[in-house]
Amino acid sequence: MTKGILGRKIGMTQVFAENGDLIPVTVVQAAGNVVLQVKSVETDGYESIQLGFEDKREKLSNKPEKGHVAKANTAPKRFVREFRDVNLGEYEVGQEVKVDIFAEGEIVDVTGISKGKGFQGSIKRHGQSRGPMAHGSRYHRRPGSMGPVAPNRVFKGKALPGRMGGEQITVQNLQIVKVDAERNLLLIKGNVPGPKKALLKIKSAVKAK
Repeated sequence: MTKGILGRKIGMTQVFAENGDLIPVTVVQAAGNVVLQVKSVETDGYESIQLGFEDKREKLSNKPEKGHVAKANTAPKRFVREFRDVNLGEYEVGQEVKVDIFAEGEIVDVTGISKGKGFQGSIKRHGQSRGPMAHGSRYHRRPGSMGPVAPNRVFKGKALPGRMGGEQITVQNLQIVKVDAERNLLLIKGNVPGPKKALLKIKSAVKAK
C-alpha cells in the first residue's frame, strides 16, 4: 500500500552514516498535513485520500474552498494533493498525518516543480550533440535540420530552443536517511526537484525493489 505526505524543501546539507560515509541529504519540512477528504469507489468512482498542507489566510481562499476544509475542521490549505492505493481504513477526515509514517531506510518517489532555467538552446534543453568546433566549421551549437522540404513547415514536436524547466518532475527511488518526528523533518538522500521553499509530494516508491 502507498503512503504519502506533502512538504516543503528547506535546502540541502550532509550527514555522516554510522560507518563514517558522508551522505548528501535534502531537508524537507512536512508539518501539519491534514486529511481533507477520503474518496471511495461508491462515492467518487476510485479510492484515494486528499491531503492539505500549510495554512493560508482566509482572505486568499474562496467560499467552496472554505466549505471543503470546514468538513475537516481546519484552515484553508495552500497545497492540496491526492494519494491513491492507500489503505482507506487508516484515514479519516480531519486526521493529521505526520512524518513518522515513514521510517529510516524506506524508498520514496518525490514530485515537485523543477527550477526554471529560462530560454535555452537545444544542446542544453534536449541533450543534442554540437557540431565540430574547428574555425571553419561555422556550425557549433545550432539545432540542426528543420526537416524535409516537402511539407514546407516544421513538424510538431521537433526539439528546438525554448523555455526550459518549471515543469512537474518525479525523482524515483530516493532513500530516507532520517526521520525527525519532533521537528517534522525528513532527510532524503540526494537531491529533489525545485528550488528552496519548493512544495513537494513524497510517496512510497512505485518501482522500489
